[in-house]
Amino acid sequence: MIDEKLYGTALIKGKAILDFILACDHAPTLAEITAGTAASKPTTLKLLTTLSALQLVRREEVGKRYYLGTQMLSYGEKAADSFDITALARPYLQQLRDETGETVNLGVVSDGHIVLIEKLETPNSIKLRSVIGGTMHMYSSAMGKAILAEYQAPLLSQYFAHHELKHVTAHTLTTQAALRADLKTVAQTGVGIDDEETEPGVFCIGAALKRNAHIMGAFSVSSPKYRLTPERCDEFVQAILHTQQAIESKF
Repeated sequence: MIDEKLYGTALIKGKAILDFILACDHAPTLAEITAGTAASKPTTLKLLTTLSALQLVRREEVGKRYYLGTQMLSYGEKAADSFDITALARPYLQQLRDETGETVNLGVVSDGHIVLIEKLETPNSIKLRSVIGGTMHMYSSAMGKAILAEYQAPLLSQYFAHHELKHVTAHTLTTQAALRADLKTVAQTGVGIDDEETEPGVFCIGAALKRNAHIMGAFSVSSPKYRLTPERCDEFVQAILHTQQAIESKF
């Protein structure tokens, strides 16, 4: 909620249009944008015309559908260069590590895999074998499942088309039906579970991190399974969801 009195009604309405196009899983029409932003058709058309002239949106002449414009690419690249998810998330991940007493990981998606970009080790004696810069499969890792559960159906199908589900351990889910069922549970609970699917004896709980509906990465808590009672698992889930909310509030 923005409490300050803002200047520039047209600018605010223009951003609402950009946000709507960004959130759509298809290129919307004028009618869809008008309905989605609760604005009048003449006002929406005028704003779209202006945004088009500024190359912030573009219109497909044949279908008369609207897309984000090429100018947004430059803004996006500049924003990405100035955005350091590791530095932003680290204080919250450190707190999560101290609260759980277990290893906390931070990862991002690269070429259909999770790349580990931060690892905060447990103070306990047993260390896990993952290393910063290492990769893991999305379909078998807690972070990967948390992100896959956020994918729209076309993007998820594209993932399945390009990634064979192979056994990493004896517990890895290797059929689309089983993984899709698991991802439905992830969507309901908000956390992905890796129950010895990536590393034998290791149980991981992960959550995705989103910024304006865009997936920025994911984080997880990893623990030897023998240390994780059902009660402790429930506590970890609540701590992870709290950490997710705290980090996303700073994006």
